Amino acid sequence: MPILGSIIKGAIDLRGRIPARKNVHKQQIKQLKKLLAKAEYTSFGNEYGFSKMLMEEDPIGLFQKNVPIHDYQSIFDSWWHRALKGERDVCWPGKINYFALSSGTSEASSKHIPVTKDMIKTIHKGTIKQILATKNFNFPKEQYESEILFVGGSTNLRYNGTYFSGDLSGITTGTQPRWFQNFTLPGPEIRSLSDWEIKLQEIVDNAKKWDVGFICGVPAWIQILFERIIKQYNAKSIHDVWPNLRVFVHGGVAIHPYKNSINELCAKELIFLDTYMASEGFIAFQERPNPNQSMKLITDNKMFFEFIPFNEENFDADGNVLPNAKAVNITEVELKQEYALLLSNTAGAWRYLIGDTIKFTNLKRCEIIITGRTKHFLSFCGEHLSVDNMNQALKLTADELGIKSNEYCVYGKPYEGLFAHEWFIGTDKEIEANVVKEKLDNYLKQLNDDYTTERMHALKEVIVNILPNDVFIEFLASKNKLGGQSKFPRVLKGKHLNEWLAFLETHRKK
Repeated sequence: MPILGSIIKGAIDLRGRIPARKNVHKQQIKQLKKLLAKAEYTSFGNEYGFSKMLMEEDPIGLFQKNVPIHDYQSIFDSWWHRALKGERDVCWPGKINYFALSSGTSEASSKHIPVTKDMIKTIHKGTIKQILATKNFNFPKEQYESEILFVGGSTNLRYNGTYFSGDLSGITTGTQPRWFQNFTLPGPEIRSLSDWEIKLQEIVDNAKKWDVGFICGVPAWIQILFERIIKQYNAKSIHDVWPNLRVFVHGGVAIHPYKNSINELCAKELIFLDTYMASEGFIAFQERPNPNQSMKLITDNKMFFEFIPFNEENFDADGNVLPNAKAVNITEVELKQEYALLLSNTAGAWRYLIGDTIKFTNLKRCEIIITGRTKHFLSFCGEHLSVDNMNQALKLTADELGIKSNEYCVYGKPYEGLFAHEWFIGTDKEIEANVVKEKLDNYLKQLNDDYTTERMHALKEVIVNILPNDVFIEFLASKNKLGGQSKFPRVLKGKHLNEWLAFLETHRKK
């Protein structure tokens, strides 16, 4: 009799019957006021007049008028560099003891994002909210008796005498409440390992000892883990080793390119739950079953959100936010409009452009999907091709051709006086590049009207290169970016493009 499972499931069902607040706008005003009040006497709060804002019943208008929009470089150069040196009360009260290192999909080689105890508390609260939401999936009591495996960054953080740094997952996992750690794997010794290859092998070696029912991580690394476990134990599927595995909580990148490959490693159908966890906090999670895995924005957890329409009025051709960009609040958003996400949080990020683009799929439920990155899109000649378009088109192509394609990247370039897109697509099945090109091009035309128009005019050619999936992992390894939160950038520009092309040239000569 799974007594513990009955207790947990009963608590979840009871909590689920408590009615949620319906007025999201009031929720957001309340969160903003909490943030302003906590940071009122910081250097940032004094500079921008937080005390005056707190006198307003609705401070949003004054907040947007007084506080400028920041990207990473602008807020770091103006403020965060001081906190990095150990100065107190810069953008948030006290000294910042932790900095999360970015996953490296931006041009910056290593961003340092401040993480405070207050922020860690909000992440833990978001995790509990997601657990409570599993009532909507009607799992049996026995499911809550199984174990949760987190495949994330090392809890063995670097310390330079002033602050600790590492993956956000490593920071938050190491500070989880003791009661929660008792339900999670892989345990403190394996969590602390910094060498990613050694950590994966330790998980593989211990896999048969565990009863994993929930697994959490970035899709590419979960797939690699499944493959290694199946190989080591000469199993037919991952369910030969973990028969109770039912739920995959994923994030970091879109799941679409990986779903078929992961399903082929399973004997039972997995439930995929999307999560929006960024270095700046726990933003959204999938609250209920739905076909496009939309996620509920967490609007009551000490985070204030704004949304900038992602168009030529607010962003330049390289995806940089313009000085006169206008943000809207939660009551002003529209369906189908693509937005760049701004947030203010409990670690001193203020009107901070995190670099992701989203769309609302359900206004009443505040549900969203991630569509890409502000700087990870292609619009050489007006085609406005988002990462979401690319993910969908490649999935449809792979399904039609019966191939598995987990990784890809693309860049735009001048071509015979006009323009071209050059794709690098990973698959281990032999297939003609021109066949993939034709299908992919057609699906992109179906998904994006601007792309269709430009294919008849300025976008003269689509070039497709087929590579083994391992090549993408080898590139990450060459950049020392193997790890639970590392992912391959989908659109290559600047330094990343040059590094990728140089790597391929070296790879071809081997």
